[in-house]
Amino acid sequence: MMENKSKGEKTMREIEVSRITDAVERLCIEANEHLPEDVKCAIQNCRACEDGAIARDVLDHIIENYEIADREHVPVCQDTGMACVFLKIGQDVHLTGGDLTDAVNEGVRRGYEKGYLRKSVVKDPVRRGNTGDNTPAMLYTEIVPGEAVSITVGPKGFGSENMSAIRMFKPSAGLQGIKDFILETVETAGPNPCPPMVVGVGIGGTFDKAALLAKKALMRPLDSSNPDPFYADLEREMLKRINELGIGPQGFGGRTTALGLNIETLPTHIAGMPCAINISCHVTRHKTEVI
Repeated sequence: MMENKSKGEKTMREIEVSRITDAVERLCIEANEHLPEDVKCAIQNCRACEDGAIARDVLDHIIENYEIADREHVPVCQDTGMACVFLKIGQDVHLTGGDLTDAVNEGVRRGYEKGYLRKSVVKDPVRRGNTGDNTPAMLYTEIVPGEAVSITVGPKGFGSENMSAIRMFKPSAGLQGIKDFILETVETAGPNPCPPMVVGVGIGGTFDKAALLAKKALMRPLDSSNPDPFYADLEREMLKRINELGIGPQGFGGRTTALGLNIETLPTHIAGMPCAINISCHVTRHKTEVI
């Protein structure tokens, strides 16, 4: 719906938040049942390069698993994750009909109920107690130009999330400090995040922004590169060095410890160089819809 404006005034597009609820519901189910094509291709390419019998067998089972999930419309993994929801909201959009956060959480609730997805969220980090519907979502909003809303749902399992790390480097640590930190984090994780893993790296900003950058890096296609050639080269170098660690699929050894490594950056303070590493298993799920 478009508001009526006098001549020369810009129109504001109205979007009912119920549409966002419906989209989030669909995306929760689809993201949990279907791996992105770039992830599937990365797994298949790694399978073709493996020369160890155990590593090949593990990757064959991983491929069989996501093919069954596609065909039978069942979750790829029993850990159907905590719903991370990224909204890019056009500045020429007016959201109507209710509270945005409530609308997103209702979509998660419906999606996890309708899709028979495991409810993994607790009410309190210390005292626990399951919320029973996988809410609340981890909601991230960004205002962008335009009159559309882009919704990305990335269910995040915690076997890999628990192996993530952040470090507040001083600038004197330099590039070598970041490289060492990436390798140290992956080597410490070992088989725990169910490799082959995907590694998201966030560099810059503040303590919280670096972590968000690392999370966003996991949402980027594995067949893409950072637009800055310096960081694109660093992505390739660190992926190669991670795979030389020999941890391999499910930790049984092999050439494939990671399927991909994406780096996202932001300007930062003269006195700091924050670096966050968000690790994901091969079930790096995300699905986007624009309304």
